[in-house]
Amino acid sequence: MTKEEIFPYIDHTLLNPVATYDEIKTLCDEATEAKTASVCIPPCFIKRVRADYPDLNICTVIGFPLGYNSTEVKVYETEIAVRDGADEIDMVINQGDVKMGQFVKVKEEIEKVKKACNGKLLKVIVETCNLTEGEKVAMTQVVMESGADFIKTSTGFGSGGATKSDVMLFKDMIGDKIKIKAAGGVKTKEDLEDYIELGCSRIGTSSALKLLSAEED
Repeated sequence: MTKEEIFPYIDHTLLNPVATYDEIKTLCDEATEAKTASVCIPPCFIKRVRADYPDLNICTVIGFPLGYNSTEVKVYETEIAVRDGADEIDMVINQGDVKMGQFVKVKEEIEKVKKACNGKLLKVIVETCNLTEGEKVAMTQVVMESGADFIKTSTGFGSGGATKSDVMLFKDMIGDKIKIKAAGGVKTKEDLEDYIELGCSRIGTSSALKLLSAEED
């Protein structure tokens, strides 16, 4: 695949806790030029980016990166993000609830965040590196039933990121019912092509643009 074919799958990402607005603007300029699917940025920058880049697709993160905020906080975060101009929401599940087998509670939280999205796209981060195979299966079913638009592998801040086996598990279960986003540890052009081939509609990465541009130089 050419870089122009890959860019529309990319959520061009900068979630470094010490990121400055100058760095965020560079990210947005790169995304605008490359025509990536979105930029994924911290919530505190949404309003400024929306003002400076009115046509850019803005993704942000909720309950990030640990997911153990209360549901009420996640809902409020989402409402503010949408008010400020976010187009897409990537939320982190409560992993402790998953470990306790409280899947109904997890589903109800996702449903409440989806309602707060007010029609905007919702991706649900399940942080696969912390889940057993059984929990991955259960969470795939929960996300399918919740009304979310995507299941997403990882925050990129955990002990591991996306794996091809996890994406294959998701795809086998969901078919075309919802979409898949891989994130964390996607470092080569081959990785990008493989995840697209496996059925990912989005790939969250901070390095794809530099990587693909360097390969063609």
